[in-house]
Amino acid sequence: MEEKTHECRLRGILKKSNRKDNCVTGDLVEFGEDGFITKVYPRQNIIHRPLVSNIDYLVIQFSALDPKFDIGRFNILLLNAFYYNIKPVAVINKIELLDDEGLKELKRELEFLKGLDIEVFYISTYENIGIEGVKDCIKDKITAFGGPSGAGKSSLLNLLQEERVLEIGETSKKNSRGKHTTKGTTLLPLKDGGWVIDTPGFSSIELPPVKTVDELAGLFKEFNEYRSCKYSNCIHINEPECGIKNELNHGISQSRYDFYLWCYKFYSEERWNKY
Repeated sequence: MEEKTHECRLRGILKKSNRKDNCVTGDLVEFGEDGFITKVYPRQNIIHRPLVSNIDYLVIQFSALDPKFDIGRFNILLLNAFYYNIKPVAVINKIELLDDEGLKELKRELEFLKGLDIEVFYISTYENIGIEGVKDCIKDKITAFGGPSGAGKSSLLNLLQEERVLEIGETSKKNSRGKHTTKGTTLLPLKDGGWVIDTPGFSSIELPPVKTVDELAGLFKEFNEYRSCKYSNCIHINEPECGIKNELNHGISQSRYDFYLWCYKFYSEERWNKY
């Protein structure tokens, strides 16, 4: 079937209180010859920042350097992927900027991904290293790309498309942050099958709206195997005989547990204690 691009607008009845999520990138819709969308089908999932729907994979792309890899922001995107029940894939770009020891250290830092069954690709869009692995992974899937500005998402998408379709920016030497080259959320067809959703780089990444400490702990998938705590209401912080704390640096990495503590503090101070 021939693929075409159609410029469409929502019917008035579908515009509910001017909500931004009435129709978003990734939605499956019906539209008439007049170009008006008449139906938006139920969604498999939806992410509100960036605003996209029906995603199979969320590629979490960071750079190894320029700007330097940020494990905290990486973990926030990972938490969002689990919250919205989307399979995460990790992509680390600009590995050509690291020496052998630096790359080994980065791989050690991300060793916990193996236990979470998350694929990780170490790539270089500059030297065209590791691109085929990413291409094979997302073939025939609907994939969203997220991550901070300057990570090279536009460069990778251009390589995946085998043609230049997105503007590429440079990292600011003043603040080591990338320029926002993507102007809006865009759905792009892959030549070998599937679609990619390019999303604007963002300098701040929000935590998902987690409502309880149990829900938060459930989003740390590696916790599930070790939740043999003495107390049923254990929150894995100060309680004695906590199964999670007993597995630190064994089944559970210290950095992931530290991130859990940071999340708990944030939710307790900013959300949970306000209700």
